[in-house]
Amino acid sequence: MNSIIAFCHWLNKNALKLAGLFLAAMILLSCGNIFLRLVWIPIKGTYELLGFFSAVVAGLALGHAQLENAHTSVDILTDRYPPGVKKMITAAGHIICAIFFTIAAWQVWVWANTLRISGEVTETLRIYYYPFTFILGAGFFLLALASFGKLLIMFTREERER
Repeated sequence: MNSIIAFCHWLNKNALKLAGLFLAAMILLSCGNIFLRLVWIPIKGTYELLGFFSAVVAGLALGHAQLENAHTSVDILTDRYPPGVKKMITAAGHIICAIFFTIAAWQVWVWANTLRISGEVTETLRIYYYPFTFILGAGFFLLALASFGKLLIMFTREERER
């Protein structure tokens, strides 16, 4: 059980590092484009690349945010519930999240494969859409895996407390 959780953390940590590289590329591209616009030589396709890179950054960072609870949580109603009920609601939320994002990842992969088969490319740089779509689908899968990992963590900690 612990190896599954450790593997989930390792995958999401490395996905976050990759997202950081894409974020750094976005910063360099944006700053470079701003600087080069001053001398009337903008970087061709900046808008397309920033769109792709931002999807990659958001998609690959989702799982790590889930594992680290780095998201907004509204628990006004559940604060008043007993601890057992809170755990059940949290577990249900993790299960729903894992199922939803597994389906979302699958459908995004189906869509990416359709884009691959059709050979659709961007207008300016003629870059294929499908690699970035596959990466986004992988990010959704990592989020589903992180939700499953959080569920495992909940129950393994509960077992240790008994």
